[in-house]
Amino acid sequence: MIVLSGGTGTPKLLQGLRKLLPDEEITVIVNTAEDIVVSGSFVSPDVDTVLYLFSGSLDVQKWWGIRNDTFHTNYALRELGFSEKLMLGDADRATCIFRSELMREGKSLTEATLQLCKSLRIKARILPMCDEKVDTMISTLEGVMHFQDFWVGKKGMPDVTDVKIEGVKNVKPTKEVLEALDSEENVIIGPSNPITSIGPILALKGMREILASKKVIAVSPVIGDSPVSGPAGKLMAACGFEVSSLGVARCYGDILDIMVIDERDTADEANFDMKTERFDTMMTSVGKSEALAKRIITLLEL
Repeated sequence: MIVLSGGTGTPKLLQGLRKLLPDEEITVIVNTAEDIVVSGSFVSPDVDTVLYLFSGSLDVQKWWGIRNDTFHTNYALRELGFSEKLMLGDADRATCIFRSELMREGKSLTEATLQLCKSLRIKARILPMCDEKVDTMISTLEGVMHFQDFWVGKKGMPDVTDVKIEGVKNVKPTKEVLEALDSEENVIIGPSNPITSIGPILALKGMREILASKKVIAVSPVIGDSPVSGPAGKLMAACGFEVSSLGVARCYGDILDIMVIDERDTADEANFDMKTERFDTMMTSVGKSEALAKRIITLLEL
């Protein structure tokens, strides 16, 4: 099973999938357009969330970072008058240092990620979408800024006028991503931000053409006119999409075979250009995540 993932929403679905499938049967292709260097270490936030989920160490109260992590280094840097762009825990920072050292030795981001999987005894295949550096840049009334500066630094408050994925135009998926897609007919697009989490993956050269030949099912991260979490609504509107499940479907376009929308959603299914299914998509417990995952697997098998 292949899942396209960002750092929020989709990991909750992955939590449910793990109850139904062995980890070794799950491949996760992860957004890297929000990667950033913090205090000399290469941080890949979405990749790390998925790593920690599969290693059993994810802080599922926040859905980022490591459970019971400490922040001594971050606090000490503050005492010295230095404020980091991201608040890295000490164990989380160790992951980033390990990755950075491997990359300084000439390893690709994919190679470093696979080594982390091995070190963390992860059986699932976790793959960065690409090895090249690409960046989600947010145009706001306060200027153009990296996604992390917008979402973490500015807490998502500035008005957004546009979103660009810098550097992605001529970037292809990695060899490992292409091999995974070649061996699997079913693809799940998780309920992550369609603009900044899934959008960069779909923007890779040739990715939409590949997915058009697969059976693709997506879970909407929007219920009614509100995203379940995060800045998806503001970013969708800035990119010209209606903030709704229909807007998400139109964002993804003709690669979709099935769109899963929440049972409480007010969307008119007659307006969709693909098959729609209603289900409870609010994964407020492991049981609800498993139920949604089971429904998705059933739909893919039909």
